[in-house]
Amino acid sequence: MADEEPVLYEVRGTTAIITLNRPQYRNAQNSALLYALDDAFQRFAQDDDVRVAVLTGAGPHFSSGHDLGSPGVDYDVPYTRRSTWWDHTDKEGAERWMSHEMEMYLGMCRRWHDLPKPTIAAVRGGCIAGGLMLAWSCDLIVAADDAFFSDPVVALGCPGVEFFRHPWELGPRQAKEFLFLGEAIDADRAHRLGMVNRVVTGDALLDTALDMAERIGGQPAFGLALAKQAVNRCEEAMGQRAGIDATFALHQLSHAHNQVVSGQPILVSTPRRTARPAGDE
Repeated sequence: MADEEPVLYEVRGTTAIITLNRPQYRNAQNSALLYALDDAFQRFAQDDDVRVAVLTGAGPHFSSGHDLGSPGVDYDVPYTRRSTWWDHTDKEGAERWMSHEMEMYLGMCRRWHDLPKPTIAAVRGGCIAGGLMLAWSCDLIVAADDAFFSDPVVALGCPGVEFFRHPWELGPRQAKEFLFLGEAIDADRAHRLGMVNRVVTGDALLDTALDMAERIGGQPAFGLALAKQAVNRCEEAMGQRAGIDATFALHQLSHAHNQVVSGQPILVSTPRRTARPAGDE
């Protein structure tokens, strides 16, 4: 809501705690939240006294993804300009959606992923679709034992969320199952697949993330920056950036196709899907 801060910023010692603060909408991501999150990450990046950031969500869920209809949805609000792409609000068709998502989703996630300081996502409850993009923008993921992860957007006629890290987070075959079925996976399975670093009880989630942040923050800042860049560049050498670019183009094709067949950039009538986390059995 207009009188609330969509993102909270707190410093404890050398750690910044960045909290998504729309719990009444399960931390759905409207423009106000994403721009506030970008401001928080920029504040963190420029403060030499803060070494590590922990990203979490207020309330029982990390993030339900992109806001598709709460009272705070604001797709027609002009940008505050974080990229070199033109504003979407006076454009039509594919140009409108591509410029919007290049600014709000892919561009911001890439910037957060490349921050020179370490970041940790502390995830409880639902981490759905666009919520995955925020967690995947972080270097480490600590999950509460009630956390679950899903990207059900194939049911909306899309190939997956815009920051398409699925094959690198899950492996190709698991990524296909994750997308094709649209089922949620629980924290334990996400840990076995390598997407999550640690699983802890809900009561221990923030303390665990803060303990890791404090110990990481004791390392030389430049050494951490170089280690992070080394791993990120290796991911790119494995084809990640080219893969995300190609998938982003397919995502835009899906919007154009859906607009033709349904009159909306996402399919408005979707099949029923399983919401419970799926185990290995």
